[in-house]
Amino acid sequence: MPKIGVIYNDIKPTACQVAQELQNLLTDQGYQVCLATGYAGILGYSHPGRPVCHSPIEQIAPAGFDQDMSFAIVLGGDGTVLSAFRQVAPYKIPLLTVNTGHLGFLTEIYLNQLSQALEQVLEGDYQLEARSMMKVSVIREDTSLWEALCLNEVVVHREPLTSMCHFEIAIGRHSPVDIAADGVIISTPTGSTAYSLSAGGPVVTPDVPVFQLAPICPHSLASRALVFSDREPVTIYPATQNQMVMVVDGNAGCYILPDDEVRIVRSSYDAQFIRLQPPEFFRILREKLGWGLPHIAKPSSVELP
Repeated sequence: MPKIGVIYNDIKPTACQVAQELQNLLTDQGYQVCLATGYAGILGYSHPGRPVCHSPIEQIAPAGFDQDMSFAIVLGGDGTVLSAFRQVAPYKIPLLTVNTGHLGFLTEIYLNQLSQALEQVLEGDYQLEARSMMKVSVIREDTSLWEALCLNEVVVHREPLTSMCHFEIAIGRHSPVDIAADGVIISTPTGSTAYSLSAGGPVVTPDVPVFQLAPICPHSLASRALVFSDREPVTIYPATQNQMVMVVDGNAGCYILPDDEVRIVRSSYDAQFIRLQPPEFFRILREKLGWGLPHIAKPSSVELP
């Protein structure tokens, strides 16, 4: 019996209702349906001495979500999509992402398109788009005490009541660099349109195998965004005596103490997006962010003499 998953945002009534309707519809058609919320993929918050996300990344998939699942449907916004991929990426489960939120930059369709899209996917009429992910680990005294998959970005920044921090960052075999800033962002191409974009980083198309580093409010005109190969591992050393905060995919994270190390590598797992038409990244940039639209001057409301 073919198996299909549904992951939904359980704090959105619409997503809950549609998830139940999908389960009933697909079950009646002879499919085995596994229902789950995005909860297991939420990283949560931590205290300085007690990290939260200590579960190995291969062990957070919901019950029934495994390599035998044909695909899964995600009902929610971008946060639910990020959470869902943290749960299913190790099993290479493709996701059809349905926007029940606001911007929905990572979603493929809107809710009113679900019926037609589901029929198309069940007929096998779709493409897969692989997006790179990062594996993030926090190392303390040679022990890995926190790890997570990341699709957008890793942010290490100062606490609100502390001053500007120093970050020593080693990229692959290259000499470490020192950056004085409020924080640093390491992002994937998918994350280049998220926090990194707001911090002045470039937009990178999803098919380019790179990471990028973007300082947050740097204290130097020489500190600018850097794009480099995603084959290069990254290690962030807090070069300050103040504890810092790490946030992954905008979804909480853990405290970073002065002697900790944050290690980032490209994950062996990719996020598999179901696309109902050939991916066209520039179209998404235009529709969601207004990129590349022609500038048309507005006529003056003041009559000239």
